[in-house]
Amino acid sequence: MNFTGDGMKLFSSLRIREIELKNRIVVSPMCEYSAKDGHPQTWHLVHLGSRAIGGAGLVFTEASAVEERGRISSADAGIYADAHIKSWQPIAEFIRAHGAVPGMQLAHAGRKASTAPPWTGGKPISVQDGGWEPVGPSALAFDTGYTVPHELSKGEIEEIVAAFRKSAERVLEAGFEVIEIHAAHGYLLHQFLSPLSNARTDEYGGKFENRIRLTMQVARTVRAVWPQRLPLFVRVSAADWKEGGWDLAQTIELARQLKPQGVDLMDVSSGGAVPGVKIPLGPGYQTGFAEAIRKETGIATGAVGMISEPAQAETILATEQADLVFLARELLRDPYWPRRAAKALDVKIKAPVQYERAW
Repeated sequence: MNFTGDGMKLFSSLRIREIELKNRIVVSPMCEYSAKDGHPQTWHLVHLGSRAIGGAGLVFTEASAVEERGRISSADAGIYADAHIKSWQPIAEFIRAHGAVPGMQLAHAGRKASTAPPWTGGKPISVQDGGWEPVGPSALAFDTGYTVPHELSKGEIEEIVAAFRKSAERVLEAGFEVIEIHAAHGYLLHQFLSPLSNARTDEYGGKFENRIRLTMQVARTVRAVWPQRLPLFVRVSAADWKEGGWDLAQTIELARQLKPQGVDLMDVSSGGAVPGVKIPLGPGYQTGFAEAIRKETGIATGAVGMISEPAQAETILATEQADLVFLARELLRDPYWPRRAAKALDVKIKAPVQYERAW
């Protein structure tokens, strides 16, 4: 990984394997709940494309399910069918054509699947009402009102690993250049990691080495089919914010073990495993996790969570707390935040030729 470029750190380039990001600004994966049968729509083209035009260096799709039952809702995007490849191709092509690197996050919702989109209530939908049976490491529901998930057998776990592998092959064919494995926010891989959701007594439960087994298997199988020239990220929740749950020390050890498997960067978030926890929200409240993982393991990290001000993002990078900043809600508020940040930091960046007359 090489650091190049002049000027502010936020607008310096970063090369990971054979992919060069023009700056350190990443569009974090954000569910849009606007897909049909897993297929992205014109909304996704405009939404993601405008962030590329806005100046971000890396643009991630929303969490895209590797199995149909792995969607959070029926309106989630997917990459679980070959037919999805064609739907994603023009989006990846547009992002790349406008100066950003296209990335896709692979996900499986596990026991948090089969819910309504948030603007229609976000509540769990039962099989009787048109939903589907969720799956998980153990027969433990996420919360009151959620369906008790089907406890996955070892054979079914192997099928999910295979689904991640096949989805990664589709991602490549669709033209994306970075994959991120979603092992955070209480979704399936995080459910296996956390003792709060994993009560298994076989080789996938109990001690740390067993609870990380599925995440390690997924990382290895994706890396095996994902070209060596292309980066692989993993998103993690560094803390469950509850005693007895997944925590920073375990996250550091997971990162230490993922690095030699070909994982290039840990995208560090937190929470989501269980409801009702108190999270100390505030600007950059998760950045310390990214800094600790980077310092202890030597793996690159991405900081995410209430990063909204250009000077704040610059400080995170300049003080080596992280290598990239992932922005979510701030980029929903302002797709052109990178251009505003460049102006605030007195850095000149190139505008699209169509917009040059406004500069």
